[in-house]
Amino acid sequence: MAAMNAVKAAARVMALALIWCGSAAAQPLPSAATASAAATELKVCSDANNLPQSNDKGEGYENKIAAALGRDLNRKVVYTYFPQRMGFVRNTLRAQDETTHEFKCDVIIGVPKGYELTATTQPYMHSTYAIVVPASDENRTFKTAADVLSLPAARLRSLRIGIFAQTPGSDWVLKNGLLDNAVLYAAQSGDPNVNPQSVVGNDLAAAKIDAAVVWGPVAGFLVDHHADAKWVVLPFRPDPGIRFDYELSMGVRFGEKDWKDTLDAWIGAHHGDINRILAAYHVPLLDDKGEILSAKN
Repeated sequence: MAAMNAVKAAARVMALALIWCGSAAAQPLPSAATASAAATELKVCSDANNLPQSNDKGEGYENKIAAALGRDLNRKVVYTYFPQRMGFVRNTLRAQDETTHEFKCDVIIGVPKGYELTATTQPYMHSTYAIVVPASDENRTFKTAADVLSLPAARLRSLRIGIFAQTPGSDWVLKNGLLDNAVLYAAQSGDPNVNPQSVVGNDLAAAKIDAAVVWGPVAGFLVDHHADAKWVVLPFRPDPGIRFDYELSMGVRFGEKDWKDTLDAWIGAHHGDINRILAAYHVPLLDDKGEILSAKN
């Protein structure tokens, strides 16, 4: 996505796996903020059906990060659920209980660094979009998404490539003259039980498409949970013309500096623990120089 500013870049990640909208106007804090140092609960804003990030069974990597955070802060983890789509922040992080007037939850585990609807902590994850392709002998030798373009022209032109609207995948197929190969999916479904991994995973498994460009954590999840299908994940390297990689932070309310500082301190001291959680979900990770650290193949 050439020439877009940082705000638009952050919105691109939300369009696929973390689609949140709502009013950005600041709301007054209650007299006793629920995110105070004396709190006994870690109140997490989450989606009940959005693997690999989260679900109501605690099976997502954001659930595991929240559990580790709660353990170290000596707080019981409790969730407020709302689908990560229109109104997510308004109905979770900014929503107050009608009786107690306390905020319903105090932290969103994953938002883009610099997200405009929340204050954000230091990043804890740097990931990238990836293309999921069949695990042929040739594809297994590939290391990055760019290698797919080295396929013989006839084979490349025959690939049906699933992409989500308003994401880097649409920019990539356009840039490389593959628009005729594209199978376009809406970035957001009206059904809260439908998410990117279920939509594209079903079509990959049914051979309705041959490949898909998705957010890296979704790519790792697809390959891990469809082992019989034999796909591989090929991450995109950072690109000056198309923004594929994003840093993820935790999101908190504006004005709660002490709470943000607490989370920043925890993240800073636990990067290794967080990376081990992400590695267990085969999340493609990038280092500070943009080099690919891990992927599921």
